[in-house]
Amino acid sequence: MSEGDKNNKQKYHHGNLQNSLVTAATKMIEAEGIENLSLRKLAISVGVSRTAAYHHFTDKNDLLCAVAAQGFIAWKAIEEQVFNDTTLTNEQQYRQFFLNYIQFAAENPSLYDLMFGRTIWKEASSTQTLRDAAYPSFQYQVEMTKTWQAQGLLPKSENTLRLAQVTWGTMHGIARLLIDGIYADSNNIDEMCECALNLFLAQKSTATS
Repeated sequence: MSEGDKNNKQKYHHGNLQNSLVTAATKMIEAEGIENLSLRKLAISVGVSRTAAYHHFTDKNDLLCAVAAQGFIAWKAIEEQVFNDTTLTNEQQYRQFFLNYIQFAAENPSLYDLMFGRTIWKEASSTQTLRDAAYPSFQYQVEMTKTWQAQGLLPKSENTLRLAQVTWGTMHGIARLLIDGIYADSNNIDEMCECALNLFLAQKSTATS
């Protein structure tokens, strides 16, 4: 066994290989796109055999779902950080949540495509691992929305789930305009975000009625 093989064996001895594969795959997707990712290329980039990679992921879809799942976990952590930041007012939390979503999409365009695009969801090929990460991520937003309604920030008259969905749809639309290059000027995006926030918060004065 070569010195390099020994190092790789030690590096991945305690189950780190799966995490390393997901991390490397995420970087490859951002650099080269989803279509250029393969388990063979991934194994080479990480420095392990293709058999070792297949031990953790049955096929490319399984790998893509694992990458997307990590994306949802990362986004949920951002949600929680904003919602638990006691230095922010209710309105500041809401604004920060909205803007962080757009920023997350802007900084991770290929990952965002994978998380919310047709590659997985249109083909109904999501794994349980992905669903276990994706659904709680949105459910957390629903819980945040319910709290904001109770605080009088958002209108109580609206159905909480639908309000969360409309908020998400608005954020997703702006994010897509940005990462698809339709509106690449940051000033345009900033103004769209501010307009959307003003519209959602326009009911604040009557939300407690």
